[in-house]
Amino acid sequence: MEDNTPRIRQQQQPQGHCAQLLGQWTAEHLAARQVWSRLKHDLHAAISAGTAVQLWDLRAVTRLDHVGAQLLWNAWGRQWPAQLSTLPVQRALLERVARFSAAVPPPAHKSALQLFLALGRQVLRVIDHLLGMQRLIGQLMLDVMRLVRHPRRGPWRDFSGHLYHVGATALPITALVGFLIGVVLAYLTAQQLKQFGADLFIVNLLGISLIRELGPVLAAILIAGRSGSAITAQIGVMRVTEEIDAMRVLGISRGYRLVLPRVMAMALAMPLLTVWTTLAALTGGMLASDLVMGVTPDYFVSALADAVEVSNLTLAISKSTVFGVLIALVGCHYGLRVKPNTESLGQGTTASVVTSITVVILVDALFAVVFKDVGL
Repeated sequence: MEDNTPRIRQQQQPQGHCAQLLGQWTAEHLAARQVWSRLKHDLHAAISAGTAVQLWDLRAVTRLDHVGAQLLWNAWGRQWPAQLSTLPVQRALLERVARFSAAVPPPAHKSALQLFLALGRQVLRVIDHLLGMQRLIGQLMLDVMRLVRHPRRGPWRDFSGHLYHVGATALPITALVGFLIGVVLAYLTAQQLKQFGADLFIVNLLGISLIRELGPVLAAILIAGRSGSAITAQIGVMRVTEEIDAMRVLGISRGYRLVLPRVMAMALAMPLLTVWTTLAALTGGMLASDLVMGVTPDYFVSALADAVEVSNLTLAISKSTVFGVLIALVGCHYGLRVKPNTESLGQGTTASVVTSITVVILVDALFAVVFKDVGL
């Protein structure tokens, strides 16, 4: 029986060292891991400096397909060897592989001017986004004035639907995450307070950290990843299916029908979700404090009112409203910038989530600096 296993036989000829290829160099026979590894080793040995091949003879190969030709072309460094003996069909196949497997040029080193121009392009891109956001905020203010003048014509049905999807459906996940954060924070805090005998101060630490900072930021990050991406995807799909173009033809304001109800729903839902997440986190912290440090729930609740001023809750609700408006605006901004293709839709949704979370953290830091003397 004929041996069809692909293999290399090296021999010395008058014109120099010769590598003769035998067998069938096809995907079927190259699929075995042992055969593939052995051939790569043999090809590397044949091309090495010690046994450099002057002549490659493919005429004894019974079958050659694109997989075998690509293997040889890559082994040759994507360039023709000095001497090559092939059949006409084999030569045509190798030339086809060479034509569609051009050598990859090494990455060019960027000059200082190119780096400067790349930085300029990034700056212009950021400015373009800021101008687009500015136009969106201006249009939102005009739409709010229109709603105040004609409240009965407002998009209340859209508002109620978005309020349900943004707020009501997010209650389970925000409560679960808030509860677990409260438990973890209480356990970590207890380990440090026990060293100084300050067990009772766990109420102060949990109250200030959860009510003032972690509650609003945690709820905003969850909603940015959950609802902010949904807003971008919804509006982006409308761009892909040309619904936004149809609205323009019909004379329907996209800001009044798409942006305004989402911003209103997010501005109302975020403070409520913040209070809900904070309560869940305080519940988790209270239970963990009772288990680890023996701080009873009765004492925790009674001491919380004295440890945390009402101004902290007011500050948390205020900045959560700002978070909601910003998340909705960022989601609408990237949704309206989606191009009519699926790749742009995915990129816009990803950029929306990343930008929303970044904006939330930056605005929270700004609130912390400006209102550092409030409630502390």
